[in-house]
Amino acid sequence: MAVIRKLKSGKWQVIIRKSNHKSIYKTFIEKTVARKWARTVESQIEKDIYTDYGNAETITIKDLIIKYRDEIVPEHKAKKSTTHKLNKLLRYDVTNQFVLRLRSSHIYNLQKQLEAEGSAPKTINIYVQFLHQIWNTAKRKWSINLPAQSPFELVTLEKVDNERDRVLTYKEYDDLIARAAESKLLMLRDFIEFLYCTGARYSEAINLLRDDVDFEKKVGTFRDTKNGDDRTIPLADNVLEILKRYPFGKTFFRVTSYDSYNWFFNQACKRAGIENFRSHDLRACFITNALLSGMSEASVATISGHKDFRSMKRYTRIKAQDLIDDVNKISAIREYKKINS
Repeated sequence: MAVIRKLKSGKWQVIIRKSNHKSIYKTFIEKTVARKWARTVESQIEKDIYTDYGNAETITIKDLIIKYRDEIVPEHKAKKSTTHKLNKLLRYDVTNQFVLRLRSSHIYNLQKQLEAEGSAPKTINIYVQFLHQIWNTAKRKWSINLPAQSPFELVTLEKVDNERDRVLTYKEYDDLIARAAESKLLMLRDFIEFLYCTGARYSEAINLLRDDVDFEKKVGTFRDTKNGDDRTIPLADNVLEILKRYPFGKTFFRVTSYDSYNWFFNQACKRAGIENFRSHDLRACFITNALLSGMSEASVATISGHKDFRSMKRYTRIKAQDLIDDVNKISAIREYKKINS
């Protein structure tokens, strides 16, 4: 039986006590609302369908993000970039919602805000997926009682077209290097050349340890890469010369953050007149150039770290005009055999 009593504050408190069930307390401003809620809860308890959300009623999405950032993210490999994204997410209105009041409409509004700011579909999806992951963590790991149906199940992610065919021409690369040499980020020129000539990811290059480079054997080892493995690659002479220019510290290249580096990189591209080109496309430049040089797919994959050609294919951006000399060689060989047969 529910008990409804008036508090000194003028509000109405509902107390529901049932055998073999935890006591339930809730406060309301109006008595009629209190009575209606009490009848609903008692009915749900009788039907054994009541769920106690008591520990979630005062928790906001912001509270969950902060808890996730401080407790879970430090164990992530990409903890710096993840922390940055979560801190940015805290600025949006959706994080002020109480978890029990979060609706799919709030998430759609977040998508619209991000789109209005110029975020790419993939970036928008990343933020939505972060929230979904945090919701699941709260429910499964922190034992916070949340509704059975997640509002994220009602949200459609943005359609992503990730196919890219952009690589630098040799002239564009020379122009980019020249503009990078003028940058206030003094290492920019060398760092771009390092990525272009090794196919390394940004994180691999930044975290390359001095102890993991053998200048005599001309090899370097990237530790704990994206797929979890260590990877040893050959280093060209120009790459070794770059590394020798940074003789101090445990690592060779130091920059405050990826965002900082990316800003300087984009400025260099702009000054060189290069459009639609990202830093990560330098990895595709290396893979494409390596294959065009005659290197086998297996050899390129050994350097790039791809487990199979299927995963490497999205970085292979060989165009028809790149193969003109090769098809001419086929005709030349046929003519040579005709003459000498």
